[in-house]
Amino acid sequence: MMSLQDIRTHLQESADLQRAFAESHAEQIYQAASLIAAKLQKGGKLLICGNGGSAADSQHFAAEMIGRLRRERPPIAAIALTTDTSILTAIGNDYAMRDIFARQVRALGSAHDILVALSTSGRSENLINAVQHAKSVGMSTIGLLGRDGGALAQLVDRALIVPSGSSQRIQEIHITVIHIWCEIIEDILHPFKG
Repeated sequence: MMSLQDIRTHLQESADLQRAFAESHAEQIYQAASLIAAKLQKGGKLLICGNGGSAADSQHFAAEMIGRLRRERPPIAAIALTTDTSILTAIGNDYAMRDIFARQVRALGSAHDILVALSTSGRSENLINAVQHAKSVGMSTIGLLGRDGGALAQLVDRALIVPSGSSQRIQEIHITVIHIWCEIIEDILHPFKG
């Protein structure tokens, strides 16, 4: 049974990792957001994919872009490739699970677009396939990753790697980075006119 001290320890570990990541990755976070914004400014789309909790984070990211984060502004073109169960199950059944994102990238992506792959391990075959296809059509790619970044770290144009072995801690930082990206992208695309 988890004790109050265990709870404090979990929260402290999360806070410590957040602080360390802020110190080591602030510039990379800004550069990645700027790359996404540059593609969107030129009429491109943001495609996002991940598995499990990272699938939920993909949807969260797309929702913040199409909806809003902090203020009223026009919607921003973003698609979470994790949401259409008919597409996912048809591709998984008729082809293979390793193709569920790559086939969507093939249908929806172009050189004007950018793909963000979310993974706590960097080793998911379906994400690797999606990034490889995105690169083959000239798309820019970003990996928001964990652990040592896995194979994805070497494939993407920009990799942000949370150096932790805990999926929970990695995902906590991933969602924080996504919120920061959303704020930067909003500021670049729709500067506040107060």
